[in-house]
Formats: sequence, C-alpha cells, structure tokens
Amino acid sequence: MSTNTDVSLSSYDEDQGSKLIRKAREAPFVPIGMAGFAAVVAYGLYKLKSRGNTKMSVHLIHMRVAAQGFVVGAMTLGMGYSMYQEFWAKRKP
Repeated sequence: MSTNTDVSLSSYDEDQGSKLIRKAREAPFVPIGMAGFAAVVAYGLYKLKSRGNTKMSVHLIHMRVAAQGFVVGAMTLGMGYSMYQEFWAKRKP
C-alpha cells in the first residue's frame, strides 16, 4: 500500500478570504443574498423591543419569512442573470 503525496491540491491552498472573493465574482448575487439576510435579521432583532402587543412567535415568523424572501429573491435574480449571460448575451459566431 503506497500513498501518493505528489498530488497537487491547488484548490485547498487558498485561504477563506480569497475563496469568498472568488466565489463572489462567479456568483455576485450570493453575497447580496447573505447580506440581505443579515440585514433583515438585524432589523428584526432591533425592532423586537418595539413590537407592541404582537406575540413573539408572530414577530419571529414574520422575520423569518422576510429573510427567506430576500434570499429567494436574490437567488432568482442571480439565476436570471446567469441565464441571460449564458443564453442571450453570447456573441454569435
């Protein structure tokens, strides 16, 4: 049983920051969705004190639906953008 240690692992050589930047360039709507999710959650937590007589469970459900809606919207826009890039924006030879 011999192990081959000469295998190049170039994808494992990059650190987390450069990997995130590379992935953000490949799919720009993913970081937008992540940032929107974080913003909706932060806003929901900020408004937690001033929710009035709304039950906590109802407030949390509304916050979850808003955050999921933002992420799904960003994914839909990203998919539409990539479809446009792949099918309609290509130069015809």
